Amino acid sequence: MKALLCLLALLTCSSAHAQPVLRFLSWQDYFDPAVIEDFQQSTGIRVEYQGFTTAEELMQAMRSGTAYDVIVPSHFMLKELADSGALAPLDTRRLPHYAQLDPWLLSMLAGQPAAKGHAVPYLWGSVGMVVNTTLAQAAYGGPLPSSWGLLFEPQQVSRLFDCGVGLIDAPQEVSSLLLNYKGRNPTVSSPRQIAKALQALEPLVPKFAELNNWAYVDALAQGKLCLAMSWSGHALRAIENNPALSYVIPDEGAAMYIDTLAIPANAPNPELAYRLIDFLITPQNAIRNARATHFYAPLPSDSPAMQRFAAEHPMQVMNARQRRVSYLLESLSDDQEAALTSTWQKLKANRR
Repeated sequence: MKALLCLLALLTCSSAHAQPVLRFLSWQDYFDPAVIEDFQQSTGIRVEYQGFTTAEELMQAMRSGTAYDVIVPSHFMLKELADSGALAPLDTRRLPHYAQLDPWLLSMLAGQPAAKGHAVPYLWGSVGMVVNTTLAQAAYGGPLPSSWGLLFEPQQVSRLFDCGVGLIDAPQEVSSLLLNYKGRNPTVSSPRQIAKALQALEPLVPKFAELNNWAYVDALAQGKLCLAMSWSGHALRAIENNPALSYVIPDEGAAMYIDTLAIPANAPNPELAYRLIDFLITPQNAIRNARATHFYAPLPSDSPAMQRFAAEHPMQVMNARQRRVSYLLESLSDDQEAALTSTWQKLKANRR
């Protein structure tokens, strides 16, 4: 009997060790946990998830050489990752559900450096403003302009500091929106011009009540902020807990971003990676993840699944006007990126 028990224990141990493990590096809370659980149950593959909250955290993880099987970089990060050899080629023929992705979204992504052949859309969204109109108008002293000037012009935003203003810790998004508001194209701006544009925020940064990528959502929901730059999904999360809030795409437009699924060049289990990626872009799972995260699903807006979803969640489907006035965040050169990062770090240091 003792020998039998030892044998059973050995078999159980061997079985546990034999379970394949897939390492998944994604934005924090960027999926429905039930979707990952279903993947594990249906495949027998255990998913080890690690979250990050800033683009720099992902880039640092990739530079460290840590091995992951699937990562979720934003579209504007793909060029640097591909140029450094950090991404494996992605064969979409191995993804049966690729054909059900939104052709418009695929065309937008295909126009980005290194995106084609390295990544597929996962979730996407826009960067606009969240406003508590009642609080903001009282502090502003009248109707609010539908303009980025409300956040970027010192004489306007200074009226709102008493009711709380938030900015995301995302130099790519902030600089792009600021330059576009000023009528400049970030892709043709020199590193010096990018740094100079950001430096205009120097006297404002210490006065922002929040400068982060997560805590500001709770601050909005709790009524501690009357204005904040926000990703659309975070905005809707805050609105869900505070109906006094609204998500605004200013007259100058919003920045759009596409978060993607990609396989690192040093992925230990690329075969498992393809299985997870295809599982995540399956229409029903894409909808579940969109519902849980409040971001946009990567499916055609006229598909039956999206029509049903839009009826329940109209703010999670970008309409034609919103698409028309918005633009996709740009990819920057190494020199531009270096100037941006250096200037942003100096701005953040002024808050201490």
